[in-house]
Amino acid sequence: MEFLKLFWTFFKIGLFTFGGGYAMIPMITDEVVANNWVDMETVVDFIAVSESTPGPFAVNIATFVGCKVGNELGGPFLGALGAACTTLGVILPSYIIILIVSKFFYSVKDNRFVSGALSGIHPAVIGLIGAAAASILLKNVLPSGTWALSELDWVSLLTTAGLLGLSRIKLGAKKKPLNPLIIIGLGALVGIVVYGVIL
Repeated sequence: MEFLKLFWTFFKIGLFTFGGGYAMIPMITDEVVANNWVDMETVVDFIAVSESTPGPFAVNIATFVGCKVGNELGGPFLGALGAACTTLGVILPSYIIILIVSKFFYSVKDNRFVSGALSGIHPAVIGLIGAAAASILLKNVLPSGTWALSELDWVSLLTTAGLLGLSRIKLGAKKKPLNPLIIIGLGALVGIVVYGVIL
């Protein structure tokens, strides 16, 4: 029964979220925390790992959640079953929608109502991604959840600001941005040194 619930939850997430994996973060967070599958700290860890592993972000995080829930229910076999349920759940709506859209897209692509709907979705997606980024930042910078200055995690705040600055640097004659893998690696290195060795 839990596996059916996993499938249905991620099916709804895949069906009602526009804008890709990052736009799914708020909905995934709400659902998995509300169902007591994963706590907020683990969600943040899954987001970090999903971002740095190959493959689509939403599929990665769905797979990690399903695997964790299944493992807790009864070991690696159920972990694989949980991962299959969440992964299938999150990709199936997109697959169905793409089949339908590919059938009718060329006949409606110039329709003003379709164009208007797509234009209206863009700001909503930006807002969802911004909300997800803000919630992750606050969870890392204010781990206690209070706004007291003494509770502020200065290392996380300075690391975030530094890495954000690095991501804006353009290199070479073609002005290419710094490779995201380098930024992720630097963030991991800071975390290992500061939290693993110093603190």
